[in-house]
Amino acid sequence: MTDILNAESMSTAEIRVARAALQMQEDVISFVRRMAQGRCDLARDEQRRRVDGTPASGISVSDIANVFGQEHGGGSSRPPRETNISAEHVLIVELEKLCQEISFGDLRTLDDQSLENVVQQLSRFEISQSLERKALFASIDALTAQLVKRYKDDGVNVDSLLAD
Repeated sequence: MTDILNAESMSTAEIRVARAALQMQEDVISFVRRMAQGRCDLARDEQRRRVDGTPASGISVSDIANVFGQEHGGGSSRPPRETNISAEHVLIVELEKLCQEISFGDLRTLDDQSLENVVQQLSRFEISQSLERKALFASIDALTAQLVKRYKDDGVNVDSLLAD
């Protein structure tokens, strides 16, 4: 992560580059965190299905739509950005490996303890990504604050703002 304490010694262009790099890292973490959260929601839905006594069947598109369609909070106040993340990205590979290790693909056939393990492991992974994301937001915000300070102190140069 960028050393925010050194932001004052960085040029405005360097701050913009550093902020953009952190935003790209945050995009990946946010995407992978949502994937983990969605998979955890599917596992919890399977737990609810078992408690309700609903007969087991394969996970269908409507099951996925129902789980992902449920409200989970307000989300970020930050505007969305285009996200193009390779399936080979280290975090996606890490999540896929975790899902294989905990037999996520076999949700309907896992025993109750194994299903609880899926929920716990995916929750831990999601929480770790959330903490990393929060740290990135703090760094991004600090760099943004430094840019705002410079714009206020030095006057806003419209041409330099359009370079972003």
